[in-house]
Amino acid sequence: MLISLVCIALVGAVVLAGMIAFGTKEPPPYLASVGEPFSHVDWSGLPAAQTTPARDKTPITFRVWPAAQPGDPERVVIAIHGSSAHGSSMHPLAKALQAEGITVYAPDIRGHGATGRRGDIDYAGQLDDDAADFVAMVRAKHPKANLVLLGFSSGGGYALHLAGSPLGKSFARAVLISPMLGPRAPTTRGLSNGWAAPFLPRIIALVILHRIGIHAFDHLPTLAFAIAPGNPGGLTGIYSFLLMQAFGTNDYAADLRNAAAPIAVLVGANDELFLADQFAPTIHAVRADVPVVIVPDLGHIQMTTDPRAVPAIVAAVKG
Repeated sequence: MLISLVCIALVGAVVLAGMIAFGTKEPPPYLASVGEPFSHVDWSGLPAAQTTPARDKTPITFRVWPAAQPGDPERVVIAIHGSSAHGSSMHPLAKALQAEGITVYAPDIRGHGATGRRGDIDYAGQLDDDAADFVAMVRAKHPKANLVLLGFSSGGGYALHLAGSPLGKSFARAVLISPMLGPRAPTTRGLSNGWAAPFLPRIIALVILHRIGIHAFDHLPTLAFAIAPGNPGGLTGIYSFLLMQAFGTNDYAADLRNAAAPIAVLVGANDELFLADQFAPTIHAVRADVPVVIVPDLGHIQMTTDPRAVPAIVAAVKG
């Protein structure tokens, strides 16, 4: 019996080692529907990058679009970019909100852009620590403003996670634009959307190791994105296991139930990555009070780059 158990353990260890060592794949080919909309963006007026220290002294890079009117704005938006991107990708939407009298702060989430190491974080929960530090900085600058949390795509999933956490009480409302609700959510097209390629064998092995308390391999890459050759946009092409788990919602239903602030969801009718018609039934199965707006004719990235999305997003931000 003992010999059999030892043999099973050895075989299991060998299988897990093989899944970790060889369970990867090539990044997916460039997905034009994600990259091309940015080629039509007017990047004039992009604010200069600023930094604020996180609790570990790492500079969090961010940009600010101050409200067009003088004085302290009534609303301040903290905008969370999508997967692989950085804060400047929110420029066209931030300019539109700015013109409506709304100040916008857009950080580079750690592991993206100029914040921290590209594609990785130091520990589980570090993004949440960064978020708390960043919100405290914004609140200190705008003590009387209503803070609105806005997130796009994976950033929308992460914004939902924050809304359902204790930090969610800091916000007057949360606006989720085409949010990634998780790989098993009814809104997700699964592995067929062409944007993200998970290293499934390695992910499964790391999940098993997590359950027995082994975290030595958490910094290995587990998710690749369909970015352009040469990466002219300075995107983050690969996520580690830690970053992949941290940047999003791990339980959209629980986060919806736990969210203290009002939530609004918007998605383009022609979204290529998610199933637009599934958002309302998915969200309303948990929270019937959350409005879900389908914006006609727009795809995934166009929800942050196309002026036709602006009226619905402004309405959601203003409540």
